[in-house]
Amino acid sequence: MSLPPLIDTHAHLDSGQFRDDLNEVLQRASDNGIQHIITIGCDLESSRINCRLAENNSRLSAAVGIHPHDAASLDDAAIATLRQLAAKPGVVAIGEIGLDYYRDRSPRDSQRRAFRRQLRLARELGLPVIVHDRDAHEDVIAILEEEDAGSIGGVMHCFSGDQALARACIDLGFYISFAGPVTYPKNEALREVARMVPTEHLLIETDCPYLSPQPCRGRRNEPAHMRMTAETIAEVKGLSLEDIARITSVNAHRLFGIGQVDQKARIAYAIRNSLYLNITNRCTNACRFCAKFRDFQVKGHQLRLDREPTFDEVVAAIGDPTAYDEVVFCGYGEPLLRLDLVREVACWLKERGVKVRINTDGQANLVHGRNILPELAGLVDAISVSLNAADAATYQQWCQSRFGEKAFAAVQEFLRQAAACIPEVTATAVTLPGIDIDACRALARQLGVTFRQREYNEVG
Repeated sequence: MSLPPLIDTHAHLDSGQFRDDLNEVLQRASDNGIQHIITIGCDLESSRINCRLAENNSRLSAAVGIHPHDAASLDDAAIATLRQLAAKPGVVAIGEIGLDYYRDRSPRDSQRRAFRRQLRLARELGLPVIVHDRDAHEDVIAILEEEDAGSIGGVMHCFSGDQALARACIDLGFYISFAGPVTYPKNEALREVARMVPTEHLLIETDCPYLSPQPCRGRRNEPAHMRMTAETIAEVKGLSLEDIARITSVNAHRLFGIGQVDQKARIAYAIRNSLYLNITNRCTNACRFCAKFRDFQVKGHQLRLDREPTFDEVVAAIGDPTAYDEVVFCGYGEPLLRLDLVREVACWLKERGVKVRINTDGQANLVHGRNILPELAGLVDAISVSLNAADAATYQQWCQSRFGEKAFAAVQEFLRQAAACIPEVTATAVTLPGIDIDACRALARQLGVTFRQREYNEVG
């Protein structure tokens, strides 16, 4: 069985620890599904070595930079050398750069100066940055903001901060990368950070030869071990290893331009062991929190449709539906705008004994001018309706329905009526600022349906 392909976005293959068996290390990485590795410079010599490695192996890329430990060595000549190295084939970033106030091997003013100069070089060259931060959170964020690092993007590597720091990085548009420490039994706080980081900002790495994941702790780390970290992240986020591999590969491709990304699954896409159907990008609402207004990625899948698919195209995209626990009409649009197609495909699925679920905004009766729920009876096993507020004004503030404030009453009535036609009915609400989740839960109880809250970083 083939392993899900992963990308190690931070390794130090120039390390002397790999001097005697680098070829074997790379083979083990390949055997464990590591499709690409970025090997990272910490000074001029390691940057040169990594450039040579990347030039000679298409599965490797390089980053060039001077680590804060060596910040005092960064002068005009070093900047000129980094500029030359950055132009070499296979170089995808400036890094590892940043601040380290834990070891303080260079004076802090030298660290800050070197950090700024390399950020400016990255902006000049249009390359993303790979940032090292140890016990210097406030200064790192301040410098990234002041130097407009968000315009080029980057990653906070081997993240060790708290949720507030993660949010500050995300606000800059940066990625958050997790390494072996997220697997350590006593590191629940870091796993909580991983849980809250939106998937579109997630990366994984080894930082090898350092920081082996828990099963290999005490031994040299290497890229093949990254699968253990990926498995922990998958468990923390309630996703499959395949999901994490796809998500992080897409993110690495978007940030660094590396790897190969399969983006064919625009109509039918798998998450965990459910298959989702993206049959329209049209929607009744223009929700302020909807991720499609940033881009059409969801869990590593690109869902922008060039045109709406036909029945035959949907069925062809599904393949064997019995391979999944359920098939869900969802995607980046309101599926019940295409009621006839939903009914036709659902009938085809039920003939094959497949569980069918619909995720909807609950405004289909307004759209079609009639109660459409009886038309779904016997075809749909479960329906999830986005309630998202406990009153009409708040609902409209966030969801911006084209039907105005009467939409909220229609959503409530849709939920009331659904129980008569569909076995499982759930109202959901996103934990948005100012949303009274307890009031939403109480309203769902009054409507006679199950309630589930959705974390804001789960949306999309």
